[in-house]
Amino acid sequence: MAPYIDNSGLPRSVQSVLPEHAQDIYRAAFNHAWDVHGHDDVTATRVAWAAVKRRYEKGEAGWRPKA
Repeated sequence: MAPYIDNSGLPRSVQSVLPEHAQDIYRAAFNHAWDVHGHDDVTATRVAWAAVKRRYEKGEAGWRPKA
């Protein structure tokens, strides 16, 4: 994996479940963590999902912004 230029490069597993804004959050957090943690894709992925989960929650109908 490498930093993502735009959301179209995100893994399908991310694109298919997250709304566009959550994808933006995921991409930005992944790219930052990628640089900070020495290009470690496992850590960057964990950081990205943690960033999404701070602003979004998964419900029965999919991911939605937290109230």
